[in-house]
Order: sequence, then structure tokens, then C-alpha cells
Amino acid sequence: MASPVQSRNLRILLMPFFATSHIGPFTNLAVHLAAARPDIVEATVAVSTANAAVVQSALARQQSSGRATAVRIATYPFPVVNGLPPGVENLSTVKAADAWRIDAVAFDEALMRPGQESLIREHSPDAIISDMHFFWNIDIAADLGVPCVAFQVIGTFATTAISHLTDLDIHGAAGGGVVALPRAGGGGDILIPHTELPEFVRSQQVIDRPVLDRLTSMLKRCAGRAVNTFFDLEQGYCEIFTSGIKTRPSYFVGPLSLPPATATGDGAGAGHSPPCIEWLDRMPSRSVVFLCFGSLTHVSDAQLVELALGLEASGKPFLWVIRDETWSPPDGWMDRVGERGMVVKGWAPQTRILEHQAVGAFVTHCGWNSVLETVSAGVPALTWPMVFEQFIIERLLTEVLAIGERLFPERAGVRSTRSEENDLVPAEVVARAVTKFMEPGGGGDAAWGRVKELSARARAVMAEGGASHRDLHSLIDNLVQARTEQQRHDSSTPQKIPQSLTAVA
Repeated sequence: MASPVQSRNLRILLMPFFATSHIGPFTNLAVHLAAARPDIVEATVAVSTANAAVVQSALARQQSSGRATAVRIATYPFPVVNGLPPGVENLSTVKAADAWRIDAVAFDEALMRPGQESLIREHSPDAIISDMHFFWNIDIAADLGVPCVAFQVIGTFATTAISHLTDLDIHGAAGGGVVALPRAGGGGDILIPHTELPEFVRSQQVIDRPVLDRLTSMLKRCAGRAVNTFFDLEQGYCEIFTSGIKTRPSYFVGPLSLPPATATGDGAGAGHSPPCIEWLDRMPSRSVVFLCFGSLTHVSDAQLVELALGLEASGKPFLWVIRDETWSPPDGWMDRVGERGMVVKGWAPQTRILEHQAVGAFVTHCGWNSVLETVSAGVPALTWPMVFEQFIIERLLTEVLAIGERLFPERAGVRSTRSEENDLVPAEVVARAVTKFMEPGGGGDAAWGRVKELSARARAVMAEGGASHRDLHSLIDNLVQARTEQQRHDSSTPQKIPQSLTAVA
């Protein structure tokens, strides 16, 4: 018979970076872990105080769709940072000019480690699943004698590309230079202009080489790496990723935006549908262009005007989510567009929108969460990347998977991860791209069959017995095994049993 210590819950502490685009997948992972083994898994998402509301919102959406699973929230204090007002602890709420301060503090071990370590030791978890930003958590876990798994919220295509780029000497490259990325399985290189590289690769101002080297070294000591992707989506790049650290397992557990295999809800949500869903209900199948640029992207007023005029000129029905709740379209625009278009300010139920039969194309910034959601829904993409690794991810959609096209054509103007370098995308370019993509026989039709096939595979891997479902259970099994081995070690050296564990026992 198992002892009380051996039969107690497997307590997993998940620690995401300070961005909604990270907190969401970490929360979804916590839900999937708890749903996979509700008999033993106790999942807690640990965030800074102001970010608790982001976790609560994500969990509330799970509950409203009938997918509720018990997940706890723990908080620790965010350090005082010059230039950041109190309570501003998320890249989605910080002013664009101050976003670098969030990035900088996240990699600052001296600032971040004390608060996180205090919370970890207080909770005394059986395992830690940490964002790669907080690489010191691997040290803390080792000191506690528990495993630490690194969880990546972006896929293996972008990860292996960034790893390749950080090994190149491109810091001093001219703005007009081009970098070549090798393609998995051979074939021609994937070319990316220097202006479209992630900022830290271009300037190395946020993450310097010593920090990158230490991060790489720490990853080699972690108990494995989990990724929000699935093998059929990034097959060759999953293989490259796995071979990078051969001694540790890799778990491909996505797309985590899909419900757990044990979920009983239909995903339609409780109560009345929001106005945007009711509007979609009145539209013909595959007729609507859906536009949303994520939680981190800042679009200038001038560009919003051009986008509005381009959508008007396209003649296509559209549902447009605008993060800036203070922006207003040009005079008379709403009257001219009429019922053909709908604008949603702030947040919208993106997953439900993409899954609606009326949606025929998704104009996206190529954030990884949005990519997984459009793939899962089977909707082709018009790509409009703006920051971070989004330009790299765009190549996966357009050049590798062929499930999307660029909205701003090549050689039409400068695109950049720095907003001040971007050329304005004029209204006529928007109108032409949308019209051509949506017309019968256009780019959307060509991509439709491919993305529908990927959608079926995404759902299959998350279903009972699917590849991602198996990897999720393997992760849990390995964490349970690690706890058992640690308990055996502790029982043979009782003088080293931590006080927190003897209290639990």
C-alpha cells in the first residue's frame, strides 16, 4: 500500500512571462494537465499580482465553454521599475515606448529571482513548469530536488530559427541586408530582411550574449522542454528542436487552445452569444474577412485609417477587432460600410469567431497563439506581422505550409520590427489583397484545402490517444516518476528532508 506522501497530489507550479500571449497558453496547459489526470494533478499558475486577473479571465472563458477544470492561482510581487507605473506588469498594458522595461526586468535575475523563489519555496511544489525567461528557476528546482520543465509558447520553427540567428554575426549588418534560414529537409533557404528580425537579434540590447549563454546552459539541465505545437504542423523543425538537447525529452502538447480530450462542453459558451457572433450568423459561409492583431501589437492611427478605407474599398464583409478603444474611423465610414462590416473594440472571442462557418480568411499579425487557433479552425491567413518573431512565423504560413499569403506584397515597401521604419500600407494595397485572396480561385481557395487538413490533424492529436495527448500524459508520468525517485532518495537520507515536506507528510 502506498504511503500518504506517495499518494498525495502531484503539485505543479506553472510560471509564465509577463504577457497575455504567454499567460494564456500557460493557463491552458494547466487546465489540460489537471483535466488529463484530475485524480492526482494539482495545477497552480503563478503570476505577478496584477496579472492574476489575466489568469482569472482565461479560466472564466474555459468555464463558460463547459471546459472548467480546477486550477489555482498564486501571486508574487512585481519589482519596482523606473518608468513603470504601479500595477503595469504586462506587455499588453504597458505603453509601447516602455515595453522594453518589461523585457529587461524579466531577464534580470537580481530583480526577479527573490520574489519568485520565495513563492516557490512557500508552495514547495513537486514540479515547476517555467517560461524560458526565468531560467534561474531551474537552479531553484534543483536545490529543492524537484524537476523543472521549460515551456515554450512559440513553435519549433521560430525557436530553431532564432537559435540559428543568435549564432550569426549580424549585429552590424546593414539595414538592407538579408539573412538566410536553412529549410528543414533541404531546399532553398528562407530569406528574411534584416529589418524584419526580432529586435533582440538586431540590436542585442535587451538580451546580451552572457545572458543567452547562461540560458542555453541552464536549459541543458532542465527536466525537459514542452512546446505548444504538434508534430504534424512543424515536423522537420520538431526533429531539429528535439536533437538540440538530446539528453532531455521534448513534449509537443499543442494546440492548447483546443479543449482537453475529457471536456464535455460544446465550446459554444453559455447564455446569449455576443453581438459579433450574432452578426456572423447572418453572413454567408466563408464570406467574412476577420481581422485581429493580438494583445501586444500597437497600430498607428494613420495605419488604422488606411486599413479602414481599404476594407471599405474591398467590398467584402469584415469583422475587425481593434485594441485601441479610443480610435474612431474616418467621418462617414460607418454609414458607408453599413451592415457589411462590424468593428469590435477591445477584446473579442477569437476562437469562436475563427470557428464560425461565415469566416473565410483571417488577417493576422502571426502571433503563435493566433496561428494555432486559425490552423485548428481551418481558416487560411492573410499575414501582416509587426513585431518580435512574427515575421519569422509568417514564413511558416506562407513558404512552408502554404496556408496563407502576405498582405503587403514583397518589394511594395519596407516592413520592420521597429515601427518607425515601417512604410504605411496604403488602402489600395489592403483592398487589392483582400479582394484577390477572397475571390473564387484566389489565394484563399488554394490554401483552404491544406489548412482544413491541418485542422483535422490538430484535433486528432489532442483527442484521446493522439500524439499531443500522449505527450501530455508522458509529461505527467515522468513528473510522477521524478517525485517517487526523490522520495526514495529522501527516505534514505532523512536528515536532508526539507521542513516543508516533513510538514506535508
